[in-house]
Amino acid sequence: MFGIGGGELIFILFIVLMLFGADKVPEMARTMGKAMAQLKNATNDIKNEIQKGAEENGFDQKMLDNLTGNITSEINKTKASLLGDSNPLQGISDNFSSEVDKVKSSIVNEPSTQTVTESENSKENSISETTPKTNEIEEITGPIKRTK
Repeated sequence: MFGIGGGELIFILFIVLMLFGADKVPEMARTMGKAMAQLKNATNDIKNEIQKGAEENGFDQKMLDNLTGNITSEINKTKASLLGDSNPLQGISDNFSSEVDKVKSSIVNEPSTQTVTESENSKENSISETTPKTNEIEEITGPIKRTK
């Protein structure tokens, strides 16, 4: 109900028992029970008064349900007309997916006629100097297995 487990409830009851004593706890429980009953009765009275007032003005439950259903359907129609039938991000997602597929295919196929400029060569050299060679990696971690 309030996220209180059995052990926590027992601990709270123990603290209440220690603070107020064994003779006052039953009296407090009765008082709290009466207060809860009065609160429940007051809530039911308010609900009944609201329902009677609605019926006197010509509103019954069926009419209220129809009214809320009509409002919900109008909101959904307006939402659909503003956003359109398709997802607005669908085109962006499709473009992104196609670009990713192109890059994947170019990496996998690696065309044999590539021209590499001097700056790219120097970048490759600087990268290869900083990264360990595969033999060094194999010595550290064992043989490298590649899967396709």
